[in-house]
Amino acid sequence: MTNEIERRLAANEAVFREVNEAIERGHWPGEEDARGAFRCECARLDCSKLVSLTPRKYEHIRSNSRHFVVRPGHENAELETVVERTADYVVVEKLGDAAREAEATDPRS
Repeated sequence: MTNEIERRLAANEAVFREVNEAIERGHWPGEEDARGAFRCECARLDCSKLVSLTPRKYEHIRSNSRHFVVRPGHENAELETVVERTADYVVVEKLGDAAREAEATDPRS
């Protein structure tokens, strides 16, 4: 996979991350442990799947700019490595150019 493709895929994932940031902001105080639906942050352009997790857990995942939450089976070994796996979701860490793009496009940085 070329560096340009890696950067483009990471930029697409960053858009999904921004959607999830808005979802997280929409939760009421005190709902940090209530499960909600977040958008899968995978590199698949046609993916519209949802991931069930709590805002508190999403916040923990987002504490690292290189971490993204995806549906099981949506990992891309060329761009990322799995750092956590559950029945409902997988947390991946971006590698190489994808990692640099994830850090550069992190709205929290």
